[in-house]
Amino acid sequence: MKIEKKIQKWSFDKILSGEKTFELRLADWNCNTGDTLILREIDDQRNYTGRIIEKEITYVLKTKDINLFPKEDVEKYGFQIISFK
Repeated sequence: MKIEKKIQKWSFDKILSGEKTFELRLADWNCNTGDTLILREIDDQRNYTGRIIEKEITYVLKTKDINLFPKEDVEKYGFQIISFK
């Protein structure tokens, strides 16, 4: 399946350079390993710039709750997603 999403310039540039190899999104839509994620860059006024990146989805992690850490620590520090190769 092909899925199109908007993406801000700063994030688009990091993906284009290869520095960023993940995407954090609200799970209000469905995607699966093997799907193609089409990322369309938008400017500060949320207008499309014309730049597009297509990426194959290799892994999807969905969660509502992660009960690995004390709630106080989560509220203080939040979560971070770490990508590696």
